Amino acid sequence: MDKNTGFMKALKCRECGREYPLEATHVCEFDFGPLEVVYDYDRIKHSLTRAVIKSRPQSMWRYRELLPVAGEPTVGCQVGYTPLVKADRLAKRLGIRELWVKNDTVNYPTLSFKDRVVSVALSRARELGFSTVACASTGNLANSVAANAAAAGLKAYVFIPSDLEQGKVVNSLVYGAHVIGIRGHYDEVNRLCAEIAGKYGWAFVNVNMRPYYAEGSKSMGFEILEQLGWTVPQHTVVCMASGSLLTKIHKSYQEFMKLGIVAESRYKVHGAQATGCSPISTAQKAGLDFFKPVKPNTIAKSLAIGTPADGFYALKVMKETGGAAEDVTDDEVREGIKLLAETEGIFAETAGGVTVGVAKKLIASGHIPQDASAVLCITGNGLKTLDAIAGHVGQTREIKPSLREFEALLDKENKLINA
Repeated sequence: MDKNTGFMKALKCRECGREYPLEATHVCEFDFGPLEVVYDYDRIKHSLTRAVIKSRPQSMWRYRELLPVAGEPTVGCQVGYTPLVKADRLAKRLGIRELWVKNDTVNYPTLSFKDRVVSVALSRARELGFSTVACASTGNLANSVAANAAAAGLKAYVFIPSDLEQGKVVNSLVYGAHVIGIRGHYDEVNRLCAEIAGKYGWAFVNVNMRPYYAEGSKSMGFEILEQLGWTVPQHTVVCMASGSLLTKIHKSYQEFMKLGIVAESRYKVHGAQATGCSPISTAQKAGLDFFKPVKPNTIAKSLAIGTPADGFYALKVMKETGGAAEDVTDDEVREGIKLLAETEGIFAETAGGVTVGVAKKLIASGHIPQDASAVLCITGNGLKTLDAIAGHVGQTREIKPSLREFEALLDKENKLINA
């Protein structure tokens, strides 16, 4: 492995194909297309096998040849390898033969899939000599940058919409990061961060470090393939904010097939959005190859990106694989959260409610057949979005410390059930 580039070859424009050095840059200077990491797959094929993967520690870094760092990772070495749960009770409720839940609600250290992308981005930022890292975020990314930067001894600035859930704000402040609330929606935060990145030269994980950062999402896909016994799921449902996670899940499947780690097979990748911010799903349902930007209005704030950077590519992946997109209302989001919690004991944030709610619709409509097998990607923990469901999940019943009062309560509830 080259000590300066690892198994990476270059950054390449996804539109015109021009190549760039492996530096902190993210946009083609000719056509403004996004840059993506290109790997030396011939070398990787000789280095990465099932046996090698299985011999390594159970973290996302067991697939390190396909992740964009030159040397050993230095940030987030314990991230990933979250459970793939066989969700039989949820499958029964949704009316499908077999269902799996990829459970990133328990990811380390901040209970969301964003720990994957941040681990990669900060490890690469260190290799490139940065000491200050930053991000534009709808919450989970801010938490992860703050936590991982603290553990790595890096200075962190995180920029968020000022109306975020309080749980996510506190979860960034506690690590000592500089948290800047912007009176505006995510797209306005992102535009400001692009200006700051240009002026101050910091490592913005989702701006100038985006080609490396985005690749971290592939680790979720690699784990799914390994945990399913080196097979590709027939159907995968992925929530969409920028659309990047969906495209990288697809890329992970393609890479393992290209390397011969899993057999060539057909599969469908489906996208999930909240109705109050659904530019990608609206375009997909209309049969369009492009989306129209929207102004977000949804309780699923982690998905509230009205101008999704990878929306075009997410639409392309769904078209190529035969996947479909759907969206769900705020009430359906809450129902999805409750359904996953009541059937599988997994408490997901609002984005997870979106994924479950959309899976329910896709199964009911036949886009995912009832006799098929599917994986739902659940990306964050419900403890972060308590505000969204408080008052919608029932309430406690108070009694005095008396057996007679408890028996009276029990009798009343039984009568209501049997009525």
